[in-house]
Amino acid sequence: MSSVLENFESWKKFLGERVQQAKKVGLSEDTISKLAYEIGSFLDEKVDPQNEQERAIKELWDVGDEQERKTIARLMVKLAQHNQ
Repeated sequence: MSSVLENFESWKKFLGERVQQAKKVGLSEDTISKLAYEIGSFLDEKVDPQNEQERAIKELWDVGDEQERKTIARLMVKLAQHNQ
């Protein structure tokens, strides 16, 4: 996964592909957003940002409360879908 994180465009493409796969197996938008939140929490705790975009998202994540972090996760899903 670390090679995917090195380039933000690769990350968006990777995330977009995972969102499409989740939809194909019948996951709802709400479930996908919840999973994105869990992934965001994992990345925040375990992975150092690899580029400027990821550092900016991490800084926003770190200052946000739970609701704001959920919003960031939903927006990342939307961004990934938009780039498909």
